[in-house]
Amino acid sequence: MTIYRLAVRHAQLMLFATLAAFMFVITIDKWMGHSTWAFAVAVLLLILVNVRIRYFNCPHCGKNLFFRGAFMVPWPNKTCGNCGADLDAGG
Repeated sequence: MTIYRLAVRHAQLMLFATLAAFMFVITIDKWMGHSTWAFAVAVLLLILVNVRIRYFNCPHCGKNLFFRGAFMVPWPNKTCGNCGADLDAGG
């Protein structure tokens, strides 16, 4: 599996985790009233799930697939923005 395909799976996992965290906070707020701990737990879990993002780098130059210049975006680059390598080659 190519680095791009793995990065796409990570982006999909993050989408699911974000929706799950949102639903978790809404559910706890509905049952127990406004709760900052529910929000804190959701944020902590999202951070833990997203730790893997630092491993999705171009195999040629090391640039992260999720960064466009100084900005991080939710979807990975299919072509490296630094060296121009096709990150989905062979996939």
